[in-house]
Amino acid sequence: MERVKTGIGGLDEMLGGGFLPRTANLVEGAPGTGKSTLGMQFIYNGIVQYNQPGLILTFEEFPEQYYRDAQSFGWDFEKLEAANKLRIIMTSPEVTERDLQQVNGHMEQFADQVGARRVLIDSLSHFERLTDNPVELRSMVYGLINALKRMGFTAVLTRESATLLGEGTGADQGLAFVVDSYTLLRYVEIESAVHKALLVLKMRGSEHDKTIREYEINEQGMEVRARFENQEGIFTGTPRQRMRDAFAQAFPGRTR
Repeated sequence: MERVKTGIGGLDEMLGGGFLPRTANLVEGAPGTGKSTLGMQFIYNGIVQYNQPGLILTFEEFPEQYYRDAQSFGWDFEKLEAANKLRIIMTSPEVTERDLQQVNGHMEQFADQVGARRVLIDSLSHFERLTDNPVELRSMVYGLINALKRMGFTAVLTRESATLLGEGTGADQGLAFVVDSYTLLRYVEIESAVHKALLVLKMRGSEHDKTIREYEINEQGMEVRARFENQEGIFTGTPRQRMRDAFAQAFPGRTR
């Protein structure tokens, strides 16, 4: 099946080749785990590697902040906007919700101007201040996702998590149900050092790698590395060495 590649080393492999087209893909993590970096890299690689222009819809940062953040990875977003390959739009959840209910609204016009195929929504957490009702919130997000799919987008949607280390509640079960894939980013502590861990919890309509992988944010952006070896309980907050490996270290040459 056709895939929409992220161009992120190791992540496309986990996703079975990339996201499926015209899907909504949730990336959730604590502050600093790299949610926005993943989303920006998805947009940037789409433009420069796969000739798929994109939109970034932000509810918090000014476009200038994205220019600076992208430039730290060598991504020239200003140049891409000037070349009519990218639009960065700062708005509010209220305006976005109303706009997407219209035919040929502002977002659709921006998409048409650049021929956008990809979109980053950064972040869904801002919709949570519109209502305290979880059912109403899911309805809003469902409407947003349907509108994005109607316009032909493959979307990355970020969401803030309050969990810094260890196991958390994750996405609201209703939100996890309405999205097509759900990727979780976490800090984990192993032997007094903090690492970053990534897990693709769900991918509708496709097989995917269900292992927990370590990743890093370097000068090129996000890079997903090998699975955590000889560790279990990674997302519980108390990772531990596998029993058989601990036994082998304690009693070399013996079998249990």
